[in-house]
Amino acid sequence: MGTAIEFYDYYIYAAAAVLVFNSQFFPKGNDSVAMLASLSTLALAFLARPFGSALFGHFGDKLGRKQTLVASLLTMGLSTVAIGLLPTYDSIGLWAPVLLCIFRIGQGIGLGGEWGGAALVATENAPQGKRGWFGSFPQLGAPIGLFAANGVFFLVSAWLGVEAMVEWGWRIPFLLSIVLVGVGLYVRLNLHESRVFRQAEQAGRKVHAPVGVVFGKHGLALLQGTLIMTTTYVLFYLMTAFVQVYSKSPVALSAAGHVLGLGIPANTFTGILLVGAIVFGIFTSLGGVLADRLGRRRWLTLVTLAIAAFGLAMPYTLEGATPGPLLAFVCVGFVLMGATFGPMAALLPELFPTEVRYSGASLAYNLASIVGASVPTLVALQINASHGLSGVGLYLAANCLLTLAALAATRETRDLDLNRV
Repeated sequence: MGTAIEFYDYYIYAAAAVLVFNSQFFPKGNDSVAMLASLSTLALAFLARPFGSALFGHFGDKLGRKQTLVASLLTMGLSTVAIGLLPTYDSIGLWAPVLLCIFRIGQGIGLGGEWGGAALVATENAPQGKRGWFGSFPQLGAPIGLFAANGVFFLVSAWLGVEAMVEWGWRIPFLLSIVLVGVGLYVRLNLHESRVFRQAEQAGRKVHAPVGVVFGKHGLALLQGTLIMTTTYVLFYLMTAFVQVYSKSPVALSAAGHVLGLGIPANTFTGILLVGAIVFGIFTSLGGVLADRLGRRRWLTLVTLAIAAFGLAMPYTLEGATPGPLLAFVCVGFVLMGATFGPMAALLPELFPTEVRYSGASLAYNLASIVGASVPTLVALQINASHGLSGVGLYLAANCLLTLAALAATRETRDLDLNRV
């Protein structure tokens, strides 16, 4: 529940950045520049997330997982509600995008501390041999949050109409967050502390500066975890940000002669994305189960190879697509996304010992967001304009090579006893 609420907050911003913020928070006159500026604010959260990982990871390893999860939820929720109350560019000028960026950074810091704690509460309490399955539950926060965020935007747009939604209705999903935060706080205040953390605390294994220990003694594991997670981020943000903009952009050719869009109505794509989110959730759970059965390395190696093939096939499956083929493309992408995302809540914590596990797993997860999410969000449109969808697909496949190399250099962690790591 906690991760679903956090990801809901995070994704309503992404939906609004694509659909609304370019006209509400940036100067009018050049639609392309306004859209690029709006999308660039997405990257701010990715840059802030490692700082959230370091901050909340420090306290999560020293004070416990439960208290830190409460603080991360409040940070995210208050930032999200503040965005829903912001005046627009027409009202306060340049202060509008400045304040938008500040609260987007707040969202990034909150999510940076969220994931590691949620993953550890699940996996550190899991029975031996079922960490992938238990870890897939906090991972379900991503597809549930994606479905809820886009579902609310879909309903608001259908209820109020596109014009009213762009003008003021976009605030409704942000303000609804205050209710969800209240629910999340109730759940988390009644949460049990991680069993593995309590045992480490009783044994006196806590360290004074967990983040420093991660960089000083576990740098290789941090690098491996970051690269293993990178392809997951690239795929997800290509599917949700790039494909969304590409789908709703008018059918036109770039100066280099490449197709810039499909001309599909925004609400049509939102409906397609809702179906994709359901597929994403199903295969997130299945990915966790199969990683328990086959092992982390073997399962993720197979999935990463499939993602590379998916990227190389992109110009043949996406260019010129109508809503039916686009739905099939999105569903296949989210099958692969769930299959790679599901096991991450088990694998990344398994790379680090208990006393620095919150910091190490969180940093790996969120450093990967800078490499794998902020960059493609900004450059995929330019790659497509210059080199077409084949260039975008090659970019995805190239990141798969980094992940495959990291997997090859990482030990199998399925059978590790977390109490002894």
